[in-house]
Amino acid sequence: MHTMWKGSISFGLVNIPIKLHTATQDKDIKLRTLHKKCHSPVKYEKVCSVCNEELKPEEIVKAYEYTKGKYVVLEEDELEKLRKENEDKAVEIIDFVKMDEIDPIFYNRSYYMSPNEGGGKAYSLLRKALKESQKVGIAKIVIRAKEQLALVRVYENTLVMETIHFPDEVRSVADVPSVPGEDKVTEKELDTAIMLIDQLTTEFEPEKYTDEYRTALLELIESKRTGQEVVTSKEKEPVTNVTDLMEALQASIDRTKPETPKKATATKEPVKRKRTTTKKKKEA
Repeated sequence: MHTMWKGSISFGLVNIPIKLHTATQDKDIKLRTLHKKCHSPVKYEKVCSVCNEELKPEEIVKAYEYTKGKYVVLEEDELEKLRKENEDKAVEIIDFVKMDEIDPIFYNRSYYMSPNEGGGKAYSLLRKALKESQKVGIAKIVIRAKEQLALVRVYENTLVMETIHFPDEVRSVADVPSVPGEDKVTEKELDTAIMLIDQLTTEFEPEKYTDEYRTALLELIESKRTGQEVVTSKEKEPVTNVTDLMEALQASIDRTKPETPKKATATKEPVKRKRTTTKKKKEA
């Protein structure tokens, strides 16, 4: 597994040399952009909007636009020095909190943590302490020139660093348009909705959820590549035009009800008649 960051993490006086490894991977299918006429890849060149000249890498600088059309230019050596000063610092766990106090909206990306040379025992200590206390550690780390807030937790016997958003990076819910202020629902509607939730409640099994679009796209690409006929996927059940809330809830419940096994009375009856006939024959 590729190491994307090396450093150390500490809590109190305990220092743990660690390595970070990306825990998740993006499996989106990347499509190239081609010229329709000749099917050649399209280039995206860096061109100055005023001079209309194609620029070389050494002609490009980074800057911050503090007001429309006005910039503060930042030299690469200044940025590199700033990055170096922050990246060289050990990651310190600032606080310990209960995980359920952190809303999932703050979560960003997950990294597996492995102990670097000489860090095995301290790694095990932190892992066991987090398990026993049922807490997670809150820390700060600089990754790819950006300071990240992070939490350290245990996942399947491995320490995981979960980068999380700073509070000012999460937009205020007050800015979300058209959110109703009051719950204008009836008791019956609420009971029916809860019944539907109970009916669809199950244990979380991540393996049963798949990316159907990606699978279908790969099948389409493969069929075109091999020259086979493209087959259409099974059509979904048509959505009924239900406008009433109660009708929609009831229709959902009816569609998700588990099938009840057929009663055995239909098969038992002929057997009963057969036995009666046999008895009459014996009396005769």
